[in-house]
Formats: sequence, C-alpha cells, structure tokens
Amino acid sequence: MDALTALNKFREHFHLYVVLTDDEWSILSRYLEVAALKKKKNFAEPGKVCNHIGLVVKGAVRYFHVKDGEEITGYFSFEDEMLSSYKSFLTRQPGLFYIQALEDSQIVTLSHNALQEVCANQIMSFKMERFGRLMAEHYLICYEDRVASFITQTPEERYHKLLETGGEVMQRIPQHYIANFLGITPVSLSRIRRRIMKISA
Repeated sequence: MDALTALNKFREHFHLYVVLTDDEWSILSRYLEVAALKKKKNFAEPGKVCNHIGLVVKGAVRYFHVKDGEEITGYFSFEDEMLSSYKSFLTRQPGLFYIQALEDSQIVTLSHNALQEVCANQIMSFKMERFGRLMAEHYLICYEDRVASFITQTPEERYHKLLETGGEVMQRIPQHYIANFLGITPVSLSRIRRRIMKISA
C-alpha cells in the first residue's frame, strides 16, 4: 500500500473519534509516519517505554507477555485497529508486554513527542485532547469487554467474535496463538473450528 493510501486510512479511522477539516488534517499528517513492520518484529517490548501509537493499515499484530518461559497471548490488533502499549505511552513508564507483527504489516504511527507538539498547536489542541480522551475510553472498553467475555461467554462464542474482527487474517495466524488467547488447548480449538465448518457447509 502506498503512503498516501495508508495516511488516508488513518484519517478515516481518526474520524471515528474526531472529524478534522482539510486544514487540520494538513497539520496532523505532517506528524505521521508510515512504517513497515516485518513479521516477528516488535512494535513494543517489556521493559521499554512505548513511544508510539499507531493504526494497522495492513497485516496484524499480537500482544503477549512471557511467564515462566511461556508466551501468553492477551490480544490482537487487526487491520483498521489502533495499537499501542497505551499505558506505557501515556505514563512514560516501561511496558509489560510485547506487541509483535504476525505477518508483514504496515502501520501509520504518531510518536509521543509529535503528539505533544500537535497538541500544543492552537488550532489542533482541542480536537487532539478529545481524540486522546476517546482513545483512552476505547482501551478501557476493550479491556472490560475482554474480562467480561471470559465470565459470560464460551470459548466458541469468543472465537466467533474474533472471526468477526479478524476476518481473513485469522486463517493466517498460527492456531496455537488463537487457542492461547481463548484460554483453551489447540485440540479444543480444532473441535470448535470443525463444528463451525459443519454449520456453515
């Protein structure tokens, strides 16, 4: 995807939170960067401050931490979804988990320093502050939904939800990552997938 198309996708996503005029977009776009993230490369790492927020415009990433030598998958971000170790980004404290590309991906990023500069711009300050607040609310909602899903939904229901957000990328993700995210074994995930295929056949 060329840089202009990637930036336009960022603008479309930004408009879900705050609508910018062409002049405002001209200011913000100067602070954005279009970056390639190769498969298995990290966007964020534990013990390091996360300096960017971004939008996945192509590909997918996985959030995970390592406990007793085992990788534990906590979340995914797919195309047209934001990504960041947002607590680390806001507090400037080291993050606790990895964000790693599941495949060659393209990301539009905004650095913390750039965000401070654009927020200091008199024209942009109000809308950027609003964007930041709505982003924080979005992350809180996602977290609560994630916790609630483990209480109120079966693994199969959680898998259906993941299929809705992940789309065709789900077919390219290693199944043990998905099983780990759902809190089940790969064998159990295989059974769920077979049931779904029978129903849709």
